[in-house]
Amino acid sequence: MSEVRTSIEIPAAPDAVWRVVMDPERLGDWVTIHRQLHAFDPWPPRVGSHMDQTLALRGTPFKVHWTLVDLEDGRHAVWHGKGPARSRAQTEYRLTETGEGTHFDYRNSFKAPFGPLGAVASRAVVGDIPLREANASLERLRDLLTS
Repeated sequence: MSEVRTSIEIPAAPDAVWRVVMDPERLGDWVTIHRQLHAFDPWPPRVGSHMDQTLALRGTPFKVHWTLVDLEDGRHAVWHGKGPARSRAQTEYRLTETGEGTHFDYRNSFKAPFGPLGAVASRAVVGDIPLREANASLERLRDLLTS
């Protein structure tokens, strides 16, 4: 299993950040690897909400079916994803109000298909791309909310 953890300070109120990050229709505005939204449950998000999207790493697209499994409205969300060949992902958002806006903690873990061999191949092919893309996405989010 590979894991990415990163965070960013955003000079915007937590509710403004929350409204963007939890709106599937806004994913293309800030998530650098997002390619297409196929289906999603309507606002507001709730435990059990679903979303299907296509992401791409190194130019290779793949579909993920997401389910919202944990939610503390306006503060914390955990999505579980199922991808191709029994791959699994988990994405977590945690928002904390600061004096200047919002501290956004982001975590993504990914379990490659095909067991240990798949994990080794995934590290060799993907390398540090997930961390770079996560940081680029958070910077895009910050820019979107401060423009």
